Amino acid sequence: MIRSSLSNPTRRGFLQSSAAICLAASKDNQSRADDRPPVAVPRATSGDDAVEPRWDEQLTVTVGPDSKTAQLVGSTERVLQAAVDYVTRFGGGTVQILPGTYKLRNSVYLSSNVRILGSGGDSILIKEPSIKTKLSADSDWYDQEVTLADGKGIQFGDGICLRTRNPHNGGTQILKRTFIARSGNRFKLDKALRENYWLLGESTAATLFPIFSGELIKNVVLENITLDGNKENNELLDGNYAGCIFLQDCNRIVMRKVEARNYHGDGISWQICHDCIVEDCHSHDNTGLGLHPGSGSQRPLMRRNRLERNDIGIFFCWGVKYGLAEDNQIIENRGSGVSIGHRDTDNLVRNNVIERSGKFGVFFRPERGKGFAGDRNRIENNRIVNTGAADGVAVEVQGFTDAVQFTKNQIQETREPMQRIGLRLGENAGTVKLEDNKIEGFATAVADLRKPAQ
Repeated sequence: MIRSSLSNPTRRGFLQSSAAICLAASKDNQSRADDRPPVAVPRATSGDDAVEPRWDEQLTVTVGPDSKTAQLVGSTERVLQAAVDYVTRFGGGTVQILPGTYKLRNSVYLSSNVRILGSGGDSILIKEPSIKTKLSADSDWYDQEVTLADGKGIQFGDGICLRTRNPHNGGTQILKRTFIARSGNRFKLDKALRENYWLLGESTAATLFPIFSGELIKNVVLENITLDGNKENNELLDGNYAGCIFLQDCNRIVMRKVEARNYHGDGISWQICHDCIVEDCHSHDNTGLGLHPGSGSQRPLMRRNRLERNDIGIFFCWGVKYGLAEDNQIIENRGSGVSIGHRDTDNLVRNNVIERSGKFGVFFRPERGKGFAGDRNRIENNRIVNTGAADGVAVEVQGFTDAVQFTKNQIQETREPMQRIGLRLGENAGTVKLEDNKIEGFATAVADLRKPAQ
């Protein structure tokens, strides 16, 4: 585990974090591949981002509303973006966000080798209320502009979510862009559409975006900061596109002591991102998912987080493998505490407290058939308490889920037994190993609905 080197809040903390992550990955790969000697005295070498020396000091830029303390002065996403871009220009560094409330009309776009260091609850990034309007003219996939029916309140520089209905299959298409110029209600986009946005698809534009956004980046740390999605004044944008933090195709991102709250969507979402660490974070009161290790994400580590009053606490999306969720407090989530499904295999969920989930404490989703389910996962030493309504089920295994182990879990119901079930195995479930679990307080401890072998 990478612990001590990731907890340093000083100026050298970011480079130590990045170096530790890279060194750990490098050593792990070496141990599997060959017996090359380990790197004992790393040097900065052109093109070598796998091993980095631990420098005593690094570039740090302070941002804040007070000119007496901040090097870059302001309280919007523009000054935050300017700081990120400045340290990126020199290969990386720390952006220290000083106390203040920062109001955002667009995402802060992250870059590789950047550390964002906030001031805890004293540095709050809040999303401005969303504005939505229809498009008033057709735009084709190669266009780099759209025309709005009403551009009132919208500014160039705003982050925009464009939605339309696909004319061929009726599905919804979503693109995220930035308005960079305007003439009246005609707005230029930072990138071309690459989808058709026609009037017949009831196309719309809305000022919706993640608070922090990262794509195709690596070696980033987000630490000790508060993010507020202002959900009462914003439309829904689900976790496949946004969240307080949204990452796509990234490697080695560390999120530590981040409060992600009140987003009309997910708290923290990362899609096809590998070796991400989320620790000591508080993701709460989001309409979507607390933590969303997204499709294809390999080796996520989620530990010591508080996940409260979201739709689902931890949602393992498609093909999330070799992950660890441990020592989390997963409380009062409206659906499931932990949800595992489509080819989410070889994960370990242990030492978590999962209380007062609205439907299931742990849920293995049904998926499409054999080979599609969340096989070979271990659920170990968790405390799952008071799940669902009168007919609630604490642990539900649906579909063709196979080779799952439940070991030393405490599955408890302290209310009346009613029609409640401790653990239910669906009719198509495969091999499920139950070992040393304590299941008590239910009308039915274990309901095994599996069909007998033919």
